[in-house]
Amino acid sequence: MDRLAAMQVFNKVVEAGSFVRAAALLGISTTAASRLVADLESHLGARLLQRTTRRLSLTEAGRAYHERAMQILADIAEAEAALDDETAQPGGLLRVNAPVSFGVRHLATLLPRYQAAHPAVKLELTLSDRTVDLVEEGYDLALRISGQLAGNLITRRLAPIRIAACAAPAYLARHGAPQTPQELLQHNCLIYTYGAGGDEWRFTQGGTVHTIKVQGTLRANNGDLLVAAARAGAGLINEPTFLVGDDLQAGTLECVLPGFASPELALYAVYPSRRHLSAKVRSFIDFLRAEWGDTPPWDAWMHSVHTAPQ
Repeated sequence: MDRLAAMQVFNKVVEAGSFVRAAALLGISTTAASRLVADLESHLGARLLQRTTRRLSLTEAGRAYHERAMQILADIAEAEAALDDETAQPGGLLRVNAPVSFGVRHLATLLPRYQAAHPAVKLELTLSDRTVDLVEEGYDLALRISGQLAGNLITRRLAPIRIAACAAPAYLARHGAPQTPQELLQHNCLIYTYGAGGDEWRFTQGGTVHTIKVQGTLRANNGDLLVAAARAGAGLINEPTFLVGDDLQAGTLECVLPGFASPELALYAVYPSRRHLSAKVRSFIDFLRAEWGDTPPWDAWMHSVHTAPQ
């Protein structure tokens, strides 16, 4: 008896719910499938399946064996895939999800260079600020901005994401710059509704955390809109530097509260599993990490602006 073949047939029977469907999926006869499972039970000295005219069900021994068999077969597939990946060239369709503003500002310009290096890869990019279900919606990976990611997904940190409280010089000339987080209560604060903290802005100084529930006349679910409003003098914003870095460099926005630090987030590549990480996914992640790293280009302004966030 070929035990590996018998194990594969047994697992397929469990997945399909019948010998007939399993045999069809495997391209063998129903008789051959039934004989292999019977030989496996004889070898193990235990009944794995309860058979009736209407249905199949796992015995207790069958349930335990099925769990181990799935792991063994997955390990074999991973070992074979690892050997393939050593010589595999990135290719095929790569489906990526990314936040809207970040994707437009910082991802789009890199795609031609990536595809020039990997011409066999076809990219499909979806921009959305909602958290997508990678498995359910069929994405190979997503880019997410967070302080800490939880769940059963695999992550790789790509770059730091810093937050800066800032306003236009005209607004600060009219209303003055806040000197402490508490003084934000006296200002019109423009609020990003998709932010983790919402209308609660957090700052730290010397180990002390200041959480301020700000108020303002404008709320929006798009950071670019808020930046444009702040640039026009509408109020204060607390936005990632990948959105406001160019304005801070040009002086159209100025940092406030320079002695107080905002929580630092990070940009992550997120994908469903370590197992059989395809060459196209690995190449894309490595490319982005090399392009951005610990000193991403959107923070170049920090070298020339003395009021950068801590």
